[in-house]
Amino acid sequence: MTPAAVLRGLKPDWLSDPKVWRTEVLAGLVVGLALIPEAISFSVIAGVDPAIGLFASFTMAVVISVVGGRRAMISAATGAVALVIAPLNREHGLGYLIAAVILAGIFQVALGALGVAKLMRFVPRSVMVGFVNALAILIFMAQVPEMHDVPWAVYPLIAGGLALMVFFPRVTRVIPAPLVSIVILTVITVAAGIAVPTVGDKGDLPASLPVPGLPDVPFTLDTLTTIAPYAFAMALVGLMESLMTAKLVDDITDTHSSKTRESIGQGIANIVTGFFGGMGGCAMIGQTMINVKVSGARTRLSTFLAGTFLMVLCVVFGPVVSDIPMAALVAVMVMVSFATFDWHSIAPKTLRRMPAGEIAVMVITVAVVVATHNLAIGVVVGSVTAMVVFAKRVARLADVTAVTDPDGTAVVYSVSGELFFASSNDLVGRFDYAGDPQRVVIDLSAAHIWDASSVAALDAIETKYAQRGKTVEIIGLNDPSADLHGRLTGELTSH
Repeated sequence: MTPAAVLRGLKPDWLSDPKVWRTEVLAGLVVGLALIPEAISFSVIAGVDPAIGLFASFTMAVVISVVGGRRAMISAATGAVALVIAPLNREHGLGYLIAAVILAGIFQVALGALGVAKLMRFVPRSVMVGFVNALAILIFMAQVPEMHDVPWAVYPLIAGGLALMVFFPRVTRVIPAPLVSIVILTVITVAAGIAVPTVGDKGDLPASLPVPGLPDVPFTLDTLTTIAPYAFAMALVGLMESLMTAKLVDDITDTHSSKTRESIGQGIANIVTGFFGGMGGCAMIGQTMINVKVSGARTRLSTFLAGTFLMVLCVVFGPVVSDIPMAALVAVMVMVSFATFDWHSIAPKTLRRMPAGEIAVMVITVAVVVATHNLAIGVVVGSVTAMVVFAKRVARLADVTAVTDPDGTAVVYSVSGELFFASSNDLVGRFDYAGDPQRVVIDLSAAHIWDASSVAALDAIETKYAQRGKTVEIIGLNDPSADLHGRLTGELTSH
């Protein structure tokens, strides 16, 4: 292969393919527009000036486009992070909030380096489906206030925006339908002088770029103990949402991403954001869906441009952006919520075939997320529920059958299945201690010992037989089971 061919192979897709370049640029513009009202709204939740949220969205998107592990994913100021740090800002002020953002980034880098991303393998599919469906519901619910107690003209504008996004792709996909919808609705409202809520009503846009600096706090141990709990909570919530979003984008694009790099990248992005006076953030699922699923972006360029366009639109084109009707952005987000929801998961045909436990896990995940408005809590509760359901299901697979020798001098108990805390608890009661002959053989050829509870149960069985003067022989252990049993037998009780 020639050096020129090697260099061509190293080029990003958007440099070698004009169509990809166009898609990425337009996707970045759409997301940049959609980020503005979201960032302002999250600033209100956190109790800070709108510029703090907009700065965070700018720096998060630009930095993560370089250091993140998932291409085309959008990171910016988010509601989950705003909810976590709002009490800190309310009680101690902006300086402590900024310091907490930097510390949260340090925590995320450390957790990423320690391999916390590997825990994603323990999130079951039913939880993932519940997560996606809950996300779609939350995105839709977030738009409801924008449709309540507003001028009547808002409703036909939203309907028109939705119609444009449904039918315009049938004409051409060169220009993203959400961008067309935003431009047309803005032109109509401005030209006709229609009085409806606009982006400018959400708050003033910044007039200059953010500048780096240190948080205005005393650098003492007392400050550290004050911000550490909020920073750690923010780090966990941010990583949970980011890793779940990365996994979702992996599935949509049928590509793999480095979750460890993404974890560390989120931390770096938050550290940079903190030094530039932003409120911090994580992956934004709604905007990521606009970027990946609606606009078709697939590279880091769209993420970088989303942040860049956001700041350019605010600083240079602030008056124009302020005139965008909120109805246009509401229509985009409603379309995103419908596209995000996994309608197949609630189809009658699917529900009839799905095990009841899987359906319960999905419903519980959705219910908890919608009730708490916290995706991280829903994922944790859903995963724990799935583990309980799995444990109950596997526990039923353990079985014991007894065969007595014809001469009546020995009995062989064949134990099959997975022996762990849920199944071994019932094991002790499956033996006839009084009626069995002097010699008892427990055959574990078809079983596997997983934990100390199972070893303790076997010890208890041997003890009960020994109290009656009978001997027990355990045979058939596979190597891992024999190793665990050999290390723990006789060591689990104090008497």
